[in-house]
Amino acid sequence: MMFIGCHLSVSKGYEAMGKEALKLDANTLQFFTRNPRGGKAKDIDPKDCEALLNLMKENNFSKIVAHAPYTLNPCASDERTRVFALEVMSDDLNRMEYLPHNLYNFHPGSHVKQGVNVGIDYTISLLNKILKPEQTTIVLLETMAGKGTEIGKTFEELRRILEGVNLIEKMGVCFDTCHVYAAGYDIVNDLDGVLEEFDKIIGLNKLYVIHLNDSKNPFGSHKDRHEKIGKGSIGIKALAKVINHPKLRHLPFILETPNDLSGYADEIKILRNLYK
Repeated sequence: MMFIGCHLSVSKGYEAMGKEALKLDANTLQFFTRNPRGGKAKDIDPKDCEALLNLMKENNFSKIVAHAPYTLNPCASDERTRVFALEVMSDDLNRMEYLPHNLYNFHPGSHVKQGVNVGIDYTISLLNKILKPEQTTIVLLETMAGKGTEIGKTFEELRRILEGVNLIEKMGVCFDTCHVYAAGYDIVNDLDGVLEEFDKIIGLNKLYVIHLNDSKNPFGSHKDRHEKIGKGSIGIKALAKVINHPKLRHLPFILETPNDLSGYADEIKILRNLYK
């Protein structure tokens, strides 16, 4: 079975978001825990969360993904910015326990000219403060395109973060097709080789979800610009290989393409038809 969904808004509630996914023929989804630019999250309604969990069970959903706000930078040079990231992510993980056994994704951060080593150490420090043995949520590091001073543009950088986390069993990776392609991993011509490298450096057992996006920019551009499926430099044939790859096909695929809901519905239909 193919598990595919897209990024949806939780503004109308958790159950409403799940029903919207069903209208798109989706059986997974991603949502921001709060305004993607940061700020206070809406109060949790436990009954609404329970209703979403029941809907997921009844419709055979895979795990769903909560995404941290884009503005968080756990390895910023400014201490207050790092503290804000810690406070938001800690609160998010507490809130995620109303939707137990799901996934929480975040960008590892930008070291802002402090150097990769300093940035990695700050991100590790944050994770070691917020992760708890009793939590059911798996926290995911996202593969990044490498724009500016982003951390996570190489599998080695992600491994260094994982190796520094005390509760590594609570950690995993989100593989973004646009980002890895822009970072210089040739998933178009050598998907097998890229996955072999990922397995050797990180381990495919740590891969929990795929962000399925085409790229507006060419290979190795280090630019994070998503494109609609089949309209970018990755192309539909390469993305079809991704969803059908024996090492990936069981994972949830999340679309983050520049679309409205009807566009997502069209892409989900196309990809389901390509899934063998």
